[in-house]
Amino acid sequence: MKKLHLYSLIICCFFFSCSEFEDDINVNPNLPSQASGTQLIANAQLYLPGLASSPKGEFMAQYLSETQYVGLSLYPEESTSFYGYYQGPLENLQTVLNSDDLGTVDGPVANQKAIAKILKAYFFWNLTDRWGDIPYSEALQGADNLTPVYDTQEFIYNDLFAELKEANSMMVSGDIENDIMFDGDMDQWRKFANTVRLLMALRLSEVDSGKAQEEFNSALADGVFESNNDNFTFQHLSEANNQNYWYDQVIESNREWWALSEDLVEDLKPVDDPRLEVYGDPARATGEYIGLKFGEEDNIGTEEFSLLGSDIIAQDAPVYLVTYAQVLFAKAEASARGWISEDAEMNYNEAIRNSIMQWTGSDEGVDEFLAQDGITFDSDMAIEQISNQRWVHLFMFGYEAWAEIRRTGYPDDLEMPNGNATPNRLAYPDNEGFNNTDNFQDAVQRQFGGNDSIYGKVWWDVD
Repeated sequence: MKKLHLYSLIICCFFFSCSEFEDDINVNPNLPSQASGTQLIANAQLYLPGLASSPKGEFMAQYLSETQYVGLSLYPEESTSFYGYYQGPLENLQTVLNSDDLGTVDGPVANQKAIAKILKAYFFWNLTDRWGDIPYSEALQGADNLTPVYDTQEFIYNDLFAELKEANSMMVSGDIENDIMFDGDMDQWRKFANTVRLLMALRLSEVDSGKAQEEFNSALADGVFESNNDNFTFQHLSEANNQNYWYDQVIESNREWWALSEDLVEDLKPVDDPRLEVYGDPARATGEYIGLKFGEEDNIGTEEFSLLGSDIIAQDAPVYLVTYAQVLFAKAEASARGWISEDAEMNYNEAIRNSIMQWTGSDEGVDEFLAQDGITFDSDMAIEQISNQRWVHLFMFGYEAWAEIRRTGYPDDLEMPNGNATPNRLAYPDNEGFNNTDNFQDAVQRQFGGNDSIYGKVWWDVD
C-alpha cells in the first residue's frame, strides 16, 4: 500500500499543482515547486520500465514478430533518440548529486546521493550498450555546455565501475523515503550496485578478459543478488497513471500487432518449457502454441498465432530489469570460462530453476525439465547452452538480450528478414549532426569510419 500512495504522490508533484504540500516544504508560491531529493529519485525511477518495454527491443532479440504492419522488424537504417533519458531521469539524478541542500527529512543525504549515483550508472550503462560512445563526462551541465563530447565506451565502462564502487562506499545507516524500487532498503541497493558491476564485467569477456575477470570477482566478493526476492523489478499498478506499456498498447489501444516469434516457440514448445504458457497465449484458431516467423511480410492476421500472454499484458504486470537468474547465468558462464571455482552446471541448473520460478511462481517439474536432451548441461557446449537459456529468461527485456546476443553470438539461428542481419547498435539521433556537429562527427569517425550505421560495432562487440 505504501507504494500505491507513493506513485500517486509522484504523479501529483510532477504533473499537477500540489498546493497542499507547499506549506510543508515552505515553497515560495510565486516560484515553481522544488522537488525533494527523494522525489527526484522516484521520478527518475518511473523511467525504468521504459528501458525494457519497447517493441524495437523485442525485435532486436527476435522475441516478437509483427503481425500486420511489418516495418521495424525488417531492421531499417534509422536514427533513434536518446534525448529523453538525458532530459528526464538523468537530469533528475544529476540534480540530486549536485545539490548542497537536500535535507535529511527523507533519509540520510549520503544515501540519497548513493542511490542517485547507482541509478545514473545503470541508465548510462543501458545507453552506451545501445549506441556506443555517448555524451557522458560533459553531459548534464545544462546551459553551461550544450555540446558535450562523446566519451569512448571503454572510458564510460571504467568510470561506471568506479562510480558504483564509490556509491557503495558512501552509504551510511538509515533508509530513505519515496523509493519505488527497494522501499529505501540500502542493503538491497548495495547488492544491486554490485550485481550491475558483475553483469557489466561479463560484457567485457571478449574485448578484455583480464579486466572482465577482475571486475567480476570484485563484484562477487562485495555481494550480489542472492534470491528472486532481490530482483530489481518495477511493479506497475492497476491504474492509468502507472500502467504497463503493453496493456496500453494491446488492451486499451486494441492492437494485436505482436505475436511470439517462431524461433522462440520452437525452442520452448518441444521441451514443454513452462515459461511458454506465461509468455504467450495459444492461437485462437487452433488452441496450440504457434509462433510467427520473424519479419514475415504477408498480412495474415492474428488468429493463427500465439499473441502476448495475458500476464505479460496485464495492467499491473511487473518489468524484470535485473534478476537473480541473470546472476546465476553469469556465474555459470564465469565458471565455464575458469574465472571462478564454482560449479558451472550447478549455477546453470539453478539459473533455470529461478527463471522458471520468477515467471511461473513455482519450480514444479523443473527437475524433469532439466533432465531433457538439449537442456541437460553439457560442458562441451557450456557457453552456447548458458547463452541460449539466458535468452529464454530475458524475454520482454529485448535490449538486454540483444546485448548478450552480440557478445556471445547465441542464439545463432536468428532470422535475417529481407536478408538483413540483426543490427549491432542504434544509430544516433538525427539532430546530433546539427546540434553537436563536431563531437558527433568525431564519435562517428572514431568508431565507424564516418558512417553512423546500425551495423557498426560498439567497443566490446569484437566478434
